[in-house]
Amino acid sequence: MGFKCGIVGLPNVGKSTLFNALTQSAQAQAANYPFCTIEPNVGEVPVPDPRLDKLAAIAKSEQIIPTRLTFVDIAGLVRGASQGEGLGNQFLAHIREVDAIAYVLRCFENPDVIHVEGRIDPIADADTIETELMLADLESLERRLPILEKKIRAQEKEAKQTLELIERILPLLREGKPARLVPIEEEERALFNALGLLTSKPVLYVCNVDEASTATGNTYSALVEKRANAEGAGCVVISAKIEAELAELPEAERQGYLAELGLAEPGLNRLIREGYKLLGLVTYFTAGPKEARAWTVPEGTRAPQAAGVIHTDFEKGFIRAETIPYDDYISLGGEAGARDAGKLRLEGKEYVVKDGDVLHFRFAT
Repeated sequence: MGFKCGIVGLPNVGKSTLFNALTQSAQAQAANYPFCTIEPNVGEVPVPDPRLDKLAAIAKSEQIIPTRLTFVDIAGLVRGASQGEGLGNQFLAHIREVDAIAYVLRCFENPDVIHVEGRIDPIADADTIETELMLADLESLERRLPILEKKIRAQEKEAKQTLELIERILPLLREGKPARLVPIEEEERALFNALGLLTSKPVLYVCNVDEASTATGNTYSALVEKRANAEGAGCVVISAKIEAELAELPEAERQGYLAELGLAEPGLNRLIREGYKLLGLVTYFTAGPKEARAWTVPEGTRAPQAAGVIHTDFEKGFIRAETIPYDDYISLGGEAGARDAGKLRLEGKEYVVKDGDVLHFRFAT
């Protein structure tokens, strides 16, 4: 089960530098001119989770396998992208394929790095991105109206429901507000998702600051954080330059470098975790002598579907799940201790998997 977080931003905001550091690769060419990244670069990254190491130590696992998140570095957007300016059409098409969007915003001053609009204003940059996405959504929905009206005349029930939904979304877009702000009932969720709206996706604001501001942020990032809080969106302050330097250091030297900067961990760890949180994901674990492994499922996933992430046969033949909460597994020294203490539960098909569950699935072949 793959989850993708798109990295977007205006040209020259440090987006590709951040992606390179994130994936510890040089897949995305970083340069001081617009449209350096034309095709999207894709990188899978492990989600940092210290719980996994502790589970592996208790289970004496030979291998540790973290869960992973996919980041997609998408070409820089410019004003007019919704009308095809720059690489507009490619940009918008690639965004449709991701599950959430990280807006990388320039929150640093550097006269040697060109800003495509000639000023440093992260809020205006965020508005430019959002406006282009909203205009593309508006055009997409308005094109559908005559087609849906024909289907309604042909008595197609789903067409009527879709039209009613679109008629609730359009006024919001016309007011300059994203589609994700439209209240959606659970039974409408599938129809809403099928519309493929760019502004329906959850957003994470990434403030790319100078090295001196990486631990505390600055006046630019404070403005972005205020906006994120007002919207209920995520926000991460990070220095792409520092993260790029950190990625080039040997593993043994990284912690010392972080300590000198007053940081407890790489900013990328926070970015990855926020992206994971943004997508509404939870982690469950399997642990044994062969491997300790983290698995990703959406919040609200029931036990059979969680088992299906490991193998489809597990879901088809699901009988029950042996379940131990993470804290009990650690404090009681593993599966045997949890069982003896009565903390190992047998859960059936209706059980909703919780973050941190240590699971063993029983299934019929």
